Amino acid sequence: MHRVFRSVLAALLACVVAIAIPALAVAQPYPGQPVTLVVSSAAGGIVDTVARLMAPELSRSLKVAVVVENRAGASGILAASHVAKAPKDGYTVLFTYTAHVQTPALRKNLPFDAIRDFAPISHIALSANIIAVLPGFPANTLDELLTVVRASPGKYAYGTFGNATSAHISGELLKRDARLDMAHVPYKGAAPLLVDLLAGHVPIGFVDSGSSMQHLKAGRLKALVINGTRRSSLLPSVPTFLESGFKGFEPYGWIGALFPAGVPADRVTLMSSEMARIVKTPQMQQKLRDLNLEPLGSNASDFATVLANDLGSWAKLVTELGIHED
Repeated sequence: MHRVFRSVLAALLACVVAIAIPALAVAQPYPGQPVTLVVSSAAGGIVDTVARLMAPELSRSLKVAVVVENRAGASGILAASHVAKAPKDGYTVLFTYTAHVQTPALRKNLPFDAIRDFAPISHIALSANIIAVLPGFPANTLDELLTVVRASPGKYAYGTFGNATSAHISGELLKRDARLDMAHVPYKGAAPLLVDLLAGHVPIGFVDSGSSMQHLKAGRLKALVINGTRRSSLLPSVPTFLESGFKGFEPYGWIGALFPAGVPADRVTLMSSEMARIVKTPQMQQKLRDLNLEPLGSNASDFATVLANDLGSWAKLVTELGIHED
């Protein structure tokens, strides 16, 4: 009997310990282990660069290791799919860009919902697309560009950094609203587009501010117009499409951070406040501006509004313009 009693008692104690250990783990302060920033683009890209600027600052403030993991491919789908399925504990963060809210309109049967399957953390920084031409091009404003293109239907083409990108969408929107006969030339990234634009092989470029800024500042390219709701602090002399009488070009390019949906609210709030605080420090502001990005650092609620609005805006344009991925 005593042996049976001791066996039963030992089994009960083992059950108590097994129950207590997870309870203690749950009760540990957050964060209590390394945080992973899953980047939706390749190492060396602008999103990756920003993530690697943020990681050591987050590590210092959170007092845990913060590592960067690149999962590039399929316009951010690989990284987003991975994070959407990650544990809902606040230790896996998606570091992504505008394609997150554009892809749903371009691809069917995505393995995640861009809004419902994620919890916004912070809107880190903004970028913009610009219409740029060589200094000798016979136009210095958008109106003058339209006059030149209309005068020679089919003569001019515009280049972008890729098919079904924000630049492509903007180009087709301008073609429709300004009634232009102008072919689209998609490149595989900003670098090859700029090479051909600078060489005069494509006369008009819808370029991003980050990759083109050095050429704009050096006078190798001139900017005619920029997207967004207001003029960029990086190019304050360049008017917006809105100023030039064209609507629909308001959505910015952006970099932002999201958790998988289901992370406890207090953990979302903590990560959001830390990211926003870091972005607003003078040192990080300067580093982001050096990358030709406009620092933002919004809270989770504001970023949620941007995601929802952008998803609707891009979907409407993609549908109306008949844009699809090749």
